[in-house]
Amino acid sequence: MKKEKIILTGDRPTGKLHIGHYVGSLKRRVELQNSGEFDKIFIMIADAQALTDNVDNPEKVRQNIIEVALDYLACGIDPTKSTIFIQSQIAELCELSFYYMNLVSVSRLQRNPTVKTEIQMRNFESSIPVGFFTYPISQAADITAFKATTVPVGEDQKPMLEQTNEIVRRFNHIYGETLIEPEILLPDNAACLRLPGTDGKAKMSKSLGNCIYLSESADELQKKIKSMYTDPDHLRVQDPGKIEGNTVFTYLDAFCRPEHFERYLDEYPCLEELKAHYQRGGLGDMKVKKFLGAIMEEELGPIREKRKEFEKDIPAIYEMLKKGCEVAREAAADTLADVRRSMKINYFEDAELIAEQAKRFQE
Repeated sequence: MKKEKIILTGDRPTGKLHIGHYVGSLKRRVELQNSGEFDKIFIMIADAQALTDNVDNPEKVRQNIIEVALDYLACGIDPTKSTIFIQSQIAELCELSFYYMNLVSVSRLQRNPTVKTEIQMRNFESSIPVGFFTYPISQAADITAFKATTVPVGEDQKPMLEQTNEIVRRFNHIYGETLIEPEILLPDNAACLRLPGTDGKAKMSKSLGNCIYLSESADELQKKIKSMYTDPDHLRVQDPGKIEGNTVFTYLDAFCRPEHFERYLDEYPCLEELKAHYQRGGLGDMKVKKFLGAIMEEELGPIREKRKEFEKDIPAIYEMLKKGCEVAREAAADTLADVRRSMKINYFEDAELIAEQAKRFQE
């Protein structure tokens, strides 16, 4: 029997989604969904994970469930092709996490590069919530619960996938072949692997206030692009400029296509020529930013308009999420049953065990 091809991916609902999510994973999800290559696609709104570092602000997570769902739909995620669900509504994930905790050491969690970075960002060095610390184990439960064969994520999540595969291999070694080892799927475009914030900082983050949101108004979008970090030494138009570390050019690498020049900047044949002119001097930052602004509006304008349409019927969005949770719960329950069987803790379903024990006590 042919093995099913299944995708599991998702986002934490700590705010509206931004273009880092879009180029890092979301745009690719839509392409994969529409490719017809996959049998099932599960997209998780990871509210339980969001609560690990927002425990004192549950309302923030609660309110942003709908924001993330609206962004998904506006970008082209189709609930008839993909199952969108809420993590906390799938109780089986907690039980799987509990079993997987026995397969991972504290020192291994401490070595996870993603965990180390996130701990530093949140100033958790002296007091790490256990739930946050065990985030990689929870993520392994999420992925394996749906028998995912492919996980499309940004490069920063690569260590998490490696840890998931370690858990899968250890479980299968101890209990027999049960879990599926997933493959990571990174963005094709190198610039999309980790899009910097508008201020030039390495990570685009809601908490740093350096995001461009998918639902950004046209005016706010242009305002943020005009204030973007470029080359601080490019003081005059005639000065040579650097493109390395220049956020505007990083965004152009991520979003610009050849046809954009014909539409918005026909004096240049391609991005390489634009870069060359900037590097030798004679090209101002505002001209490049105006070009980027036109490209970004072309990309985000349709998403913004679709989102406004979905916002007109919020009860229908919640109904869609409810149905998605029902489908996800059924899939996770199947995996949990397999895990319990392999671990031999399915006591009441194990007729052989009951018969064996009955015989033992009769002798």
